[in-house]
Amino acid sequence: MKKITIAIDGYSSCGKSTMAKDLAKEIGYVYVDTGAMYRSVTLYALRNKLFDAEGNVKVDELEKKMPEIHISFKFNEATGRPDCYLNGELVEKEIRSLEVSSHVSPIAAIPFVREALVAQQKKMGEDKGIVMDGRDIGTTVFPDAELKIFVTASSQVRAQRRYDELQEKGMPADFEDILKNVEERDYIDTHRETSPLRQAEDAIVLDNSQLTIPQQKAWLMEQYQKAIKACNYSAPL
Repeated sequence: MKKITIAIDGYSSCGKSTMAKDLAKEIGYVYVDTGAMYRSVTLYALRNKLFDAEGNVKVDELEKKMPEIHISFKFNEATGRPDCYLNGELVEKEIRSLEVSSHVSPIAAIPFVREALVAQQKKMGEDKGIVMDGRDIGTTVFPDAELKIFVTASSQVRAQRRYDELQEKGMPADFEDILKNVEERDYIDTHRETSPLRQAEDAIVLDNSQLTIPQQKAWLMEQYQKAIKACNYSAPL
């Protein structure tokens, strides 16, 4: 059966990663969490004091440090999902903190950061059979992806999900702070000059505000099966 590229884009905290990870596991595809890549750069910047007192990125210093930042993924057999590593260190928990969430959008808006990570992402998808989620996968990274999904949900619902996730992990969480962060990230993500968050013209929209995870999984599998059928039908004999 012909393998395809699946691009899942959408707003922060709307469940893209969970959907993408579960689908990839179900169909035997490689999963890449591009958000984790930008979060890893953000964690590196925070650790190396590359933000000034006002929270602005020290862009020139970060650009010099970019060659030192190496991001990789390793499959975790216990969870059945890939974990993110920064320069060989497992950072899956650290990159999900509210501090990183509060600083990731300005990092992700920097052209040389996006250029470096998009190049890595394109390379990862050369052989197809990949599910990738982020903000610009269907518009910039894989504009020719056979299946594009754009996920959305209300900011209140997304903030609650993020709050519940942090509580579950035993990490500090304040709902109002999280809601503010979600809304700020929405604005930055949709207004940045380089690869802003936007729906690809040929993307299928999913508003999952009222859907359960099993309902999302069933819907996504249906879209995958339709895309595979269309690709195999149109493939040259």
